[in-house]
Amino acid sequence: MTEILNPATLPLQGSRLIEASAGTGKTWTIAALYLRLVLGHGRAQPLLPAQILVMTFTRAATRELSDRIRRRLLEAAARFRLADADASTPDDAFMRRLLADFPEGAARQGAAWRLAMAAAAMDDAAVLTIDAWCQRMLREHAFDSGCLFDEELQANEAAMLAEAARDFWRQQVYPLADEALAPVLALWPDVDALLADLRPLLAWPLPSSPGSLADCLTRAQAEAAQALADLKQGWVERADDMLAWLEAQWQQADGPLNKRSLAEGHARRWLQDLRAWAQDPPAATLDLKTGWQRLSHHGVIEACKPGRTVDPPAAFAALPLLQAAQDELPDPTSALRLHAAAQVAARLQQLKAQSGSYGFADMLQRLHDALDPQRHGARAQQLRQRIVEQYPAAMVDEFQDTSALQLGIFDRLYRIADDDPSTALLLIGDPKQSIYGFRGADIQAYLGARAATRGRQHVLGTNHRSTQALVGAVNHLFERAEQRAGEGAFGFRQGGSNELPFVPVQAAGQARRLVCGGNDAAALSIHLDTVARGKPASREHFAALCAERIVGLLNDAQAGFAQDGMPLQRLQPADIAVLVRTGTEAAAVQLALRRRGVASVYLSDKDSIFASSEAQDLLRLLQAVAAPRDMRLARAALATPLLGLSLPALLQLASEDEAFDARCELLRALGGAWRTQGVL
Repeated sequence: MTEILNPATLPLQGSRLIEASAGTGKTWTIAALYLRLVLGHGRAQPLLPAQILVMTFTRAATRELSDRIRRRLLEAAARFRLADADASTPDDAFMRRLLADFPEGAARQGAAWRLAMAAAAMDDAAVLTIDAWCQRMLREHAFDSGCLFDEELQANEAAMLAEAARDFWRQQVYPLADEALAPVLALWPDVDALLADLRPLLAWPLPSSPGSLADCLTRAQAEAAQALADLKQGWVERADDMLAWLEAQWQQADGPLNKRSLAEGHARRWLQDLRAWAQDPPAATLDLKTGWQRLSHHGVIEACKPGRTVDPPAAFAALPLLQAAQDELPDPTSALRLHAAAQVAARLQQLKAQSGSYGFADMLQRLHDALDPQRHGARAQQLRQRIVEQYPAAMVDEFQDTSALQLGIFDRLYRIADDDPSTALLLIGDPKQSIYGFRGADIQAYLGARAATRGRQHVLGTNHRSTQALVGAVNHLFERAEQRAGEGAFGFRQGGSNELPFVPVQAAGQARRLVCGGNDAAALSIHLDTVARGKPASREHFAALCAERIVGLLNDAQAGFAQDGMPLQRLQPADIAVLVRTGTEAAAVQLALRRRGVASVYLSDKDSIFASSEAQDLLRLLQAVAAPRDMRLARAALATPLLGLSLPALLQLASEDEAFDARCELLRALGGAWRTQGVL
């Protein structure tokens, strides 16, 4: 049972899972729990910042967390010195509880001193990314972890990975004979394609794959051929039985089957294709199109005339199973990809060992392996003991983006299922916000931690960011999905259990609210279009509808944000966001807006800044600064929108040598600044 988290009373011993949905005050809660750990509130001993490990996934997040914790400690120290429990701040209830638990006098003054000292010691605090923390542990505990002192962290492994891929290509692909080379080149036309295909696989644990690529291909093709032969077994006879039964129905004067629903010509052709496929060993793909459904048991029953029914042979019921089994046949290319990934990964490790370097993924694996008691016995136990003594309390932020390997490190250190009261491990995250799947984040790791903390799960129950109407609409939408028959809102319900249920939250509510036409706007609206269109036409149609809606809102003098006692704040274009799935959809929406005179900006993490027009202009400028005597480069740079020269000014540069020379002199001066002070 998930409990609503109370930051003032949450036990700070053992392991606990905290679900923090968007806007529910996760960072505020982390700072509050950090404050309690510093005070020793709810545990045997107070802790120093250096003893409290806080981990998150980006360096920007670590800086934000450090600043927020430092400010929180200073604010709390001031409150304890003044003993002002009635100040009007958002954390009144939390601070009142803490002040009540530290009586006036020596206890409260001691707590204020401890908070102030902790704030002053935040430069030594262990607020780190998991990569930085693993690197620190391997260096500080080099003997126990078995790592070398003189190894160098290589943040960018691209060059070494490319070398490993080229080595694999030379060693494994070059020796292939023609009959084996064709399927390999169909999968990877060149070494660049190989590298692009393997790069995502290298983030996951890979099974060992000994032998050559040729051996792997031979085994994979043999297994696929055997599986296909096993699948075809008996289908010649089944096709004959199905056709014989259908002919018996068609020969009846008033047969039960509607020949429009199950046409004789179509059925014969489908069964002939089925029979030919079963008799041809190399034929891999059988595509019956609509025949898969029409010749199924359910399809034959549907083809019966009104008031009539039939009992088809078992072969009709087996046809959908054949379709599903065909989709699950082993693909030889999967074996080739895994083999290549394992070989390239092994070669990459060899290259790292030769150069005395390691990467971020290696740090995680090394620390995980060093903590394995089955492999390293007493040394692993000693390493665990030292790290736990160094960090008796740990909070893992953004836990939903944890990989199985990272979870294994936390589990070997803090033994999540044991709920050890001598340590504190708080796993904080929201599986609905997981974004790091490309780096190995795995929902199964989150579910494993959820199972290990059963009975010790908490949720931040109040959204502080959104309006009550929006939170209520989202709750309603997901609760309906959760209640309907099937797998629940997130697809993890099986029978009576649900590994990942939807937990509704309350809303503190914003003071302002969105109004349109003078009335409160609906928090969530769903618009359906029942007209069938092709994909391009549908995309244009919905882009036009979206643009019309935006224009209507912007032209509505009564559309904006209303707040009691305050004038209406008119809706601005910057207040509106349109979420799309692809760049093509974004372009369609932008075009529709542009036709209506509304400017917009497309933001995408998939676009490279180097592909932008601004980057091209900057390149032209840097080229001209680097070679200011090259007139072609200088003219190209001066003509860019980046410098913003008007058309008359550009005409003057083209016709007057003195003006052009003055601009070239500026480029030369910039080149001197570049050489002496750097490009920035």
